[in-house]
Amino acid sequence: IGNTVLHILVLQPNKTFACHMYSLILSYDRSKEGPGSLELIPNNEGLTPFKLAGVEGNTVMFQYLMQKRKQNLWSFGPLTTVLYDITEIDSWAEDQSFLELIVSTKKREARQILDLTPVKELVSLKWNMYGRPYFCFLALFYILYMVCFTMCCVYRPLKPRTGNRTSSRDNTVYVQKMLQESYVAYEDELRLVGELITVIGAVVILVLEIPDILRVGAAKYFGQTILGGPFHIIVITYACMIVVTMVMRLTSTTGEVVPMSFALVLGWCNVMYFARGFQMLGPFTIMIQKMIFGDLMRFCWLMAVVILGFASAFYIIFQTENPENLGQFYNYPMSLFTTFELFLTIIDGPANYDVDLPFMYSVVYFAFAIIATLLMLNLLIAMMGDTHWRVAHEQDELWRAQVVATTVMLERKLPRCLWPRSGICGREFGLGDRWYLRIEDRVDPNKHKMMRYTEAFKAQDRDNYDKGSEKLETNGDTLCKKDLSSLSLSRSTSRTSSHRGWEILRRNT
Repeated sequence: IGNTVLHILVLQPNKTFACHMYSLILSYDRSKEGPGSLELIPNNEGLTPFKLAGVEGNTVMFQYLMQKRKQNLWSFGPLTTVLYDITEIDSWAEDQSFLELIVSTKKREARQILDLTPVKELVSLKWNMYGRPYFCFLALFYILYMVCFTMCCVYRPLKPRTGNRTSSRDNTVYVQKMLQESYVAYEDELRLVGELITVIGAVVILVLEIPDILRVGAAKYFGQTILGGPFHIIVITYACMIVVTMVMRLTSTTGEVVPMSFALVLGWCNVMYFARGFQMLGPFTIMIQKMIFGDLMRFCWLMAVVILGFASAFYIIFQTENPENLGQFYNYPMSLFTTFELFLTIIDGPANYDVDLPFMYSVVYFAFAIIATLLMLNLLIAMMGDTHWRVAHEQDELWRAQVVATTVMLERKLPRCLWPRSGICGREFGLGDRWYLRIEDRVDPNKHKMMRYTEAFKAQDRDNYDKGSEKLETNGDTLCKKDLSSLSLSRSTSRTSSHRGWEILRRNT
């Protein structure tokens, strides 16, 4: 019951009342430490009160709980060294990491906790010491891997075509070699080494990605933009295309160019994932993801309807015409592709002035130009501009959340020998087996003096206001006169309070 009440207090809107009640309930807890403590009992979702405060973005409760966990090591003048307990914050030995919970939640208030002590210092320590070097090395290794795969695709085994052409529009001159013919020369053996590296890399990607999908869940793993959800879809699809290409090569099945071309596009697009390691480029990947999976996905439904309707009209109009005079609409698939190019203004309206074109072509093309070019493309630009404006206001905190997500990902996937645990063990200071982060804080005495002066000014104004209000209440019959006198009273009280405040400043000086 006490643990349930603690979880309810974390969700209370009245933060001051919740903190006092939280402290009161813990004062009756018999087991202050250990697994039986009320603060360490998780709820049905596996969240302790401390983790729940982070997920809900309750910064007041989070700071209150951190103040209870810190230990003052020593103090000398304005310098103070504090040990912060990072047992539940550090993702070292946590199945459900506190940092991963913060970046995966949809509440923006939760990301503000990344700017608070000691979370900010812990993430900075992990990223600067291990995260950034490992991430840059991983980006370089992936680019070299993609160069190797691209070279294997460029020099894939082909041979001249031996069969006759069945159509005047057929311009195929090379065909794919069979498996027995693909690895004969010395150049084929070099390509075989690159192909083996490519296949091994695809298998490694699947082995690393599938456990995370099973642990987190597909909806959360692929749906969170900060966690790199769309890029996970891209890299898994890329690995599957590599496996399909390998199977088609081993079985001598024609048409390997289809999965190979998909793999090239997806593999090079995944390079944008590594832009999150740089503050200048990281927010732009968020913008691209939100535009593609937000604005563009909704717009594609409208675009598909317009293209389907006008492509059908163009094909019907030119169905009775000679395809040699205007070949852009000679069959239905080509009509769809040509209409798509016209929609994006990639090509101009096809026309042949040596022959008479159907009258309905001009009418339909006029309506298509008005709807597609003037209306729908400007609508897409406006939608993307609004998304860019919204993301630009959050780009700093989004980049910090990307850094946290990347750090947690690297810490989970790398061996323990390459990523030592951050912080100091409490046994060195007689604090048990908990781990602490050592932070030096500098207290500015002038800041505290100014706070005292401000409180003095406020106290004087408050006292004078109370005295004036008491006089107004006692003299209810002469309310109008008192209203006029209250104006002069406010001027005199403000002058008096300011005078007393300056006297305090002179005395302290």
